[in-house]
Amino acid sequence: MAKRIGFISTRFAGTDGVTLEANKWAEVLEKAGHQCFWFAGELDKDPEKSFHVSEGHFLDEQNRKINDSVFGKKLRKASVTERIHALKSLIKVNLYEFVEQFEIDLIIPENSLTIPLHLPLGIALTELIAETQIPTIAHHHDFYWERVRFAVNAVRDYLHMAFPPNLSNIEHVVINSAAQEELAHRTGISSTVIPNVLDFENPPIVDLNKSRECLESFGLNPKDIIILQPTRIVQRKGIEHAINLVKELGDPRYKLVISHEAGDEGIEYAEWLTDYAKSLGVELYLVATQIGDPWKRLDPKENRYSLWDVYPYANFVTYPSLYEGFGNAFLEAIYFKKPLLVNRYSIFVRDIEPKGFDLVVMDGFLAKKEVKKVREILENQESRQKMVDHNYEIAKKHYSYEFLRRRLNFLLTNFFGTDL
Repeated sequence: MAKRIGFISTRFAGTDGVTLEANKWAEVLEKAGHQCFWFAGELDKDPEKSFHVSEGHFLDEQNRKINDSVFGKKLRKASVTERIHALKSLIKVNLYEFVEQFEIDLIIPENSLTIPLHLPLGIALTELIAETQIPTIAHHHDFYWERVRFAVNAVRDYLHMAFPPNLSNIEHVVINSAAQEELAHRTGISSTVIPNVLDFENPPIVDLNKSRECLESFGLNPKDIIILQPTRIVQRKGIEHAINLVKELGDPRYKLVISHEAGDEGIEYAEWLTDYAKSLGVELYLVATQIGDPWKRLDPKENRYSLWDVYPYANFVTYPSLYEGFGNAFLEAIYFKKPLLVNRYSIFVRDIEPKGFDLVVMDGFLAKKEVKKVREILENQESRQKMVDHNYEIAKKHYSYEFLRRRLNFLLTNFFGTDL
């Protein structure tokens, strides 16, 4: 029987990892006949299926004041507690209205019970789940204990209560095995591992003309050899290694393109990268303002391109992250059959590397042998094709929509006793 499913987070907009994975889940669920609805502080979804509450955004002024008062500090003033509960009460009223207006059968909190970017939302959501006993699949992307910025805080009580809550009507989903073990160790909560996925049953539809136009809009042309860094500009992405790679390749035809914005962690790193690339003579293109969400139907009048229009002309993909919860960009490169350089971040070593992908792998630093291998891949089309075809077949087996459908089917059956 079809269900009415409510996705809840601080933001469902743009190309951040949480938004992209929520879109994939929704796509799989809707293909199975369910209806999906959206609650957030920022939304770019169908207005008829959306419930927008600006106070639910992690950048809301009230929420930012709360965060400034409780993180990096050990003492919480009574006035701060009152602000938390005042904002919680406002959001909770809206959550109840969302559930009632759209007659929600099941909710899927996306990271809003995981990382405390919005404490009042997490507390309000926990209370709603406890009071209504509504079936819930809590999708956890990155926990607060994985981020240094939350290590010192004055809200330990709220973190234990709501990030995540241990309630009988919640099925918890994590994106890697390390998170599964750490969640169980810290809280006693069991969980299901569902890694990030892509629709490997259906290869991407490529419009080379549109892709070329996209490229030219950045000031590039098809004769350029494009090294793509398809991530947000944050320090843990290790983008300086991509700059170093282009420098070491030593050919003016090589251009480095970064597809995403600086995000909520500041612009200082982006400014430093720009200066660093300039000092090495590397041509760096920051194109986030011209790139839209590939899962959102773009308005042609906006003359904007999707991330999917960037990949076809990319000759090589760099992914030198120091840490990732899983790695959307890794799967995207495989999906578009692009060779790639990967740093051996811990989740890659544990969950991905054993699958047998053929990659250029660096271990914390870029050595001459990795630069040599990248150059050989770029210059040998036959071996490059063999590599990307091999990687696609492995990903199809382990990271496909079919894999996601089976896992979600199991979780829904636990609640409703019916197949997805």
